[in-house]
Amino acid sequence: MDVHKNARLTPHSRAELVRRVLDEGQSKAIVAASFGVCSKTVSTWVERYEKEGWDGLYDRSSRPKCSPRLTSIEDVARIATLRRERRTGQQIALEVGVSKATVSRVLQRLGLHRLASLEPAEPVRRYERERPGELIHLDIKKLGRFKTIGHRITGNRKGQSNHRGVGWEFVHVSIDDASRIAFAEILPNEKKEAPSPSSRPPSLTMRGSALRSNAS
Repeated sequence: MDVHKNARLTPHSRAELVRRVLDEGQSKAIVAASFGVCSKTVSTWVERYEKEGWDGLYDRSSRPKCSPRLTSIEDVARIATLRRERRTGQQIALEVGVSKATVSRVLQRLGLHRLASLEPAEPVRRYERERPGELIHLDIKKLGRFKTIGHRITGNRKGQSNHRGVGWEFVHVSIDDASRIAFAEILPNEKKEAPSPSSRPPSLTMRGSALRSNAS
């Protein structure tokens, strides 16, 4: 239960108030003065305790007991049916004869305010190769190299120019579709001639031979 930050009485204080009046026989005026409330407030909680017991010392809901303008169950059902036919809020309001705000509140309460919630999402379709080496995903990321750090780290913009760069590096990433094993390598310049098979890095050569052997 949420209690207002400026509330003079809490359920525990109300119970103490009732105890002093009924058990100790103190007058309502004295008890009201000690708790900083009026005598009418003391009478209210004492009467509620006598009628409802300890449950009467808790705050009641502020919702009215009668709501003459509450949307009827039939209209709510029609709104839900029309929404499942993928009608818009304005179309539903004209069809049912209520305001757009009423339709919006009803759809929000029913969880149908989003079109995506009308139908369950389709499961993600994933493909996967049976054997390693059958399909490999390749990606290359181009990264700039700098000889000095920039102003975002030092906070000093003095002397900043385009001459800080000293070239590019390229991250080559390959992922096997069956095993989901990734391999990455940094190469200094993509414009250089590709190395011969005998001069390739051992890790890449071993990786390729392992994939070919598993695929066969």
